Amino acid sequence: MITISLCLIVKNEENTLGRCLESVKNAMDEITIVDTGSTDKTKEIAARYTEKIYDFTWIDDFGAARNFAFSHATQDYIMWLDADDVLLENDLQKLLLLKQDLDSTVDSVTMNYNLASDANGNIVSSLRRNRLVKRARQFQWIGAVHEYLAVNGKIIDSDVTVTHKKERCDTADRNLKIYEKRIADGEVFSPRDLFYYANELVDHHIYEKAVEYYQKFLDTKLGWVEDNISACGKLSDCFAFLRDEQQKLKYIYQSFEYDTPRPDFCCRLGYHFLNSQKYSLAIFWYKLALDLKDSSNHSSLKNYACSTWLPHLQLCVCYSKLGENETALEHNKNAESYVPNHPSVLYNKEYFEKLFNS
Repeated sequence: MITISLCLIVKNEENTLGRCLESVKNAMDEITIVDTGSTDKTKEIAARYTEKIYDFTWIDDFGAARNFAFSHATQDYIMWLDADDVLLENDLQKLLLLKQDLDSTVDSVTMNYNLASDANGNIVSSLRRNRLVKRARQFQWIGAVHEYLAVNGKIIDSDVTVTHKKERCDTADRNLKIYEKRIADGEVFSPRDLFYYANELVDHHIYEKAVEYYQKFLDTKLGWVEDNISACGKLSDCFAFLRDEQQKLKYIYQSFEYDTPRPDFCCRLGYHFLNSQKYSLAIFWYKLALDLKDSSNHSSLKNYACSTWLPHLQLCVCYSKLGENETALEHNKNAESYVPNHPSVLYNKEYFEKLFNS
């Protein structure tokens, strides 16, 4: 059976750290906490679970902090989490089984990462991350912001899921400030940095500048295909906010140059044609969103709404506009099976009950 070191970097995580460590402690042989300047009870809480608590002077570099944490691990494998992550009980049991059975020739194990769920418990978005890596390989974190763990060798996908439970937003502008400082210092951004800086700009509603950096990113022609597709989606959204329909459509269609259409882009086109009252065209794209097989890389962000309830809800509207109310009702029922308490689903349900019972 392998042994595992858990590594976390933290700052002012008194509200979440105990929950995180409590959820995984039974699978860990060692817990290493690196604190980057907490002023609350974070280190006091960490001390309940481990003596391995280290200070790291913050230098606006997440990759450096994570590498420092990894350097203090001593067990066979290293697992990393953030303080607002948890393992649910069934995933803890899966991890314990994985720990018992893992072939020691494996270099890295990916785990699913559930980022958000809706009020009905449906997973809204998720992706896969390399979570458990062989210490002897000395894999390194790359990047000051939106860092990634560069791994190679024998990599397997596990059925363990890490669940993200974000609690606070007081660091909302932290990443943007780091990027802007790097620009002010004259740093030349990599394609990855251009992409993630543009994402930060979108999150702060700085759309025109975001457009500039997404276009710079795509112009490099060096981006990961999933980031290229994502950039097209973000550009389409930016131009929607800027009320430029021609450019909005341009980048939806440009996404098709990188791979087969994705459900979220089909829904974008469906929405465009729905608003243009071209209901048959809207129906085509929403149906395609439901029919498509997911061709995205397993490490890319998944938006499940666009391949489940959202197309059904919009198809209900389209068919209702065309006077095909029985078909519209069926699509509303399909949407209801995913999001039974969605306001639009409930409104439609009441509307059709009155329509068919009058």
